[in-house]
Amino acid sequence: MELEINGQPAYAYTGGKAFDASLPTVVFIHGAQNDHSVWLLQSRWFAHHGFGVLAVDLPGHGRSKGKPLPSIEDIADWIELLLEEVGAGDTVKTVALVGHSMGSLAALECAARHPARIARIALFGTAVPMPVSEALLDAAKNDEPRAISMINTWSHSPRAAMGGYAVPGIWHFGAALRLAERQKPGVLHNDLAACNAYGHGMAAAAEVACPVLIISGSRDMMTHPKAAARLAAALRDVRTVSLEGAGHVISEQPDAMLDALRSFIAA
Repeated sequence: MELEINGQPAYAYTGGKAFDASLPTVVFIHGAQNDHSVWLLQSRWFAHHGFGVLAVDLPGHGRSKGKPLPSIEDIADWIELLLEEVGAGDTVKTVALVGHSMGSLAALECAARHPARIARIALFGTAVPMPVSEALLDAAKNDEPRAISMINTWSHSPRAAMGGYAVPGIWHFGAALRLAERQKPGVLHNDLAACNAYGHGMAAAAEVACPVLIISGSRDMMTHPKAAARLAAALRDVRTVSLEGAGHVISEQPDAMLDALRSFIAA
């Protein structure tokens, strides 16, 4: 689905169905150096089961033009502009936000800043705060291939290194590497810096009134489950799910991820 937001062309994948704003809407928000393609399984299921789906490419990512947004707050406001553009949740709260990593921070901030449309949010691979090491920030700025390699190593669990993928013939590390490599130069450092600088997370959590789902991988080395638990303790209405043996990336346990979202959103 081609859109224009803030004067820039933007893209959202609609799960194989034409987007219908009269349906309950699920917005999928990707993480750093990613795009809409990380949500293919989950977005298609919701699109074919009575939901309007928008799996977005954030500005400067994937098929969306413009510069990447420099802060989590800017991404949150961009999501609100997206919802205004398509007319989702105009008359009643029907929008669910689903975010991964950087996208989880954007979903949290959007629910706090723009609560009128947001019925619930689901956060995967989340932590508040979400600090990024100086070594990784430096590599992202000055040696992006090395930074991508570092992230690829830390984002996967030991199970993934042994070929533990739900779909035979797909290589976790290779697929993640190619996804990262196809983003524009400079996007990775921008995204990591935005995560590192975001300091409003706990205040946003205190302001969020809608139900929240937190999904954590038990072997997540990028956003440790203990950090997700601290966020959960600051929320009013929260449920948590642990994916045993999973790391930071969505692709390791896509079916379990979908099951958790189905029970939270579709129910």
